[in-house]
Amino acid sequence: MEGVTGLHHVTAMATQAQRNLDFYAGVLGMRLVKKSVNQDDPSTYHLFYADAEGRPGTDLTFFPWENLAAPRKGTGLAVEVQLAVPEGSLAYWGGRLGRYGVRLGEVEVRFGERALPFQDPDGLELALVETGPRPFTPWEKSPIPEDKQIMGLHGARLWERELYPTAQFLSQALGFVSAGQEKGWHRFVVKGGGSGRFLEIKELPNLPPGRWGRGSIHHLAWRVEDTPHQLAVRRRIEESGVRATPQIDRFWFKSVYFNEPGGALFELATDGPGFAVDEDPAHLGEKLVLPPWLEAQRSRIEAVLPELRLPEVEVRP
Repeated sequence: MEGVTGLHHVTAMATQAQRNLDFYAGVLGMRLVKKSVNQDDPSTYHLFYADAEGRPGTDLTFFPWENLAAPRKGTGLAVEVQLAVPEGSLAYWGGRLGRYGVRLGEVEVRFGERALPFQDPDGLELALVETGPRPFTPWEKSPIPEDKQIMGLHGARLWERELYPTAQFLSQALGFVSAGQEKGWHRFVVKGGGSGRFLEIKELPNLPPGRWGRGSIHHLAWRVEDTPHQLAVRRRIEESGVRATPQIDRFWFKSVYFNEPGGALFELATDGPGFAVDEDPAHLGEKLVLPPWLEAQRSRIEAVLPELRLPEVEVRP
């Protein structure tokens, strides 16, 4: 069975767009590879942060809605996104994040990997996880030294009321296999997958369903190579009894959306055509880019979006 190949991107919800940009491009040193809008609500930005090329599997994206209410953390929602960093770099990251007043947890070992949990300014839960090399292009203008930069997505964590239905779905429809359990977390891994191939689930039968809000993960997008691959996986999703949308053209990739059995929103996203289809790779993220079907609304869209300034580049230590 040809399943998904790992995470394509993770999309989360923020409040202040400038603060979000300052944190992810300035503090974390990721590259803003696409400055666009939420295609379903063009009154707000869609900001994409990734490696220098914006390759699938390195991409963390945000919808910044200024007046988002607080979330209710509960079941049926992804609760943490994990970012891969080079082995031996957590001491550097702990010092850097501490200097910026970031809310840090203690370094812990998860399934044999060292992880540093922390929160972004909106309360989104993240973890930096030390891993081995992977396909990754460092960003030469990042304030982070190349041997310390975030290399991409490592995985995500999900709370569920019942483990079994989601575990069966992951196996039968998406191609995951069980990779053990530890401290209440059940790990699933994409067979032969690349960046972002881990999903960890905790079963919490007494918690109410979660509710989106500021600092929530909106959806997890899983990689498929192209349209035939996507449609084959979509067919298995529907055969498992889960409804999925038709393919939706997002211009930089094509998407199919569905809720897994526990309720979390998932997406299938194609690897191509990619972020360089409409911008010079050397100048990704510098201008507001709209898909062709929104260009006629550009003046109206720009009128309601706040101005954004790229953070000033630091001198690397």
